[in-house]
Amino acid sequence: MLYLDKQDKQPVYLQLANQLMGLIRTGPLNAGQRLPSSREMSEMLQVHRKTVVRAYDELLAQGWLESHTGSGTFVARHLPRTELQTLTDNKSTSVNPQRTAGFSFTVAPHLERPVLKASSNLHLDDGFPDSRLAPVEELTRNYRSQMLHGNPYVRLGYGDTTGASRLRQELSAYLNETRGLHTTAENILIVRGTIMGFFLVATGLVAKGDHVVSGNMSWGGASANFIQAGAQLHTMPVDEYGIDTDALEQLCRQKKIRMVYVTPHHHYPTTVVLRADRRLQLLRLSEKYGFIIFEDDYDYDFHYLSKPLAPLASADRAGMVLYGGSFTKAISPAFRVGYLVGSENVIHYLAKVRRIVDRQGDLMLENAFAELLHTGVIHRHLRKSLRLYRERRDLFCELLRTELGNDVSFQVPVGGMAVWTGFDRRIDLEKLAEKAQLKGLYMYDGQSFNKADPTLNHTRLGFASSSPSELEQAVGIIKKIIADGL
Repeated sequence: MLYLDKQDKQPVYLQLANQLMGLIRTGPLNAGQRLPSSREMSEMLQVHRKTVVRAYDELLAQGWLESHTGSGTFVARHLPRTELQTLTDNKSTSVNPQRTAGFSFTVAPHLERPVLKASSNLHLDDGFPDSRLAPVEELTRNYRSQMLHGNPYVRLGYGDTTGASRLRQELSAYLNETRGLHTTAENILIVRGTIMGFFLVATGLVAKGDHVVSGNMSWGGASANFIQAGAQLHTMPVDEYGIDTDALEQLCRQKKIRMVYVTPHHHYPTTVVLRADRRLQLLRLSEKYGFIIFEDDYDYDFHYLSKPLAPLASADRAGMVLYGGSFTKAISPAFRVGYLVGSENVIHYLAKVRRIVDRQGDLMLENAFAELLHTGVIHRHLRKSLRLYRERRDLFCELLRTELGNDVSFQVPVGGMAVWTGFDRRIDLEKLAEKAQLKGLYMYDGQSFNKADPTLNHTRLGFASSSPSELEQAVGIIKKIIADGL
């Protein structure tokens, strides 16, 4: 009745334990029945005696077996017997409850956003990092160390709702050094990415009916959270210098604005940089009219010309800016570690809000990231990535110019991981994306951008996650599809 596969991924002792458990459940092994000794069982199964001992110990710990000194190991005499009773009635129904609930609900339009998933071998995505470059080995070692060392009650128990203390300390020093911020660990809340940070802010600081602002083209996650909070969303024009702060001031004279969402370093989706004078005006307006600025600095580390402009948060002297970021673009989207920076009283309040959503993050992962910061691994990784991404940007823009020059228009981005690309009006971006997918290339069709502004025929083409040869293949596929006609 027992069969052990030494080639199976599951350890042999667990195979044996699970099979014995099954025999106890189904009856061949009865309550009180004596099992062979570990030596006898090891000889019968041709496995090491320690393997049988581990299997028996596992079942002893779970209560399936009991041991009597000098007598041997027995199936537990008082095992609870569970028998499922099927609840039925005479009423018939055509509803399949696995697929359709018996109660009604409404899916609001703002929740109907496409979910991007990595699938195609070739991709011109929204501007993702190349996860092949991620310091996975160092992170793995750090994570393993966190799992194995230290007080298990502390490291495997509940922690601070603001996040791992060590990560907040390391992150504070890192942000102060690289972005000119003025923080301590008490100014930082660790979250599972910028989207969670913004959800907490929108939930905790925006009330139903509040007036809020973003660019007329902006990140859909921010708009969805504003709408979910019941706010009235106003959009401002965005030009080659970023969000129009003069138009914002005119709106402030008419409405009491609660919050403004901006991506000043590289505006999403157009990648333009908010000009210095507009940054100062935005801060001045925030103080004058009392609105909160949520600064989403999603790709600060990737600027390819001179030293980038410092974040708004670095010049905030009135406590009006909440600064959000993550390691998504720096390392990989798979590791959900982000941060929210603000005044201590706001951070402590949002930590209370966080408790009703997610008690805490992954403390093992957070401490592993803290070690990456402490040892300089992230700094070295970013320098290497910056050089490679600059080379890929230059190659990709050259390919767009030489291979698709008559069909596209763009400005070489000074930073970020994507090119804001306009296509000739005769090219249907939806059909182009569909045909590219059939040829193994993922590209976004830009519909969320173009619906906001019908005069556009633009999309973001990410270059950072692809090698030079992959970029050449991707542009070649687009060129052929266009040449063959849509």
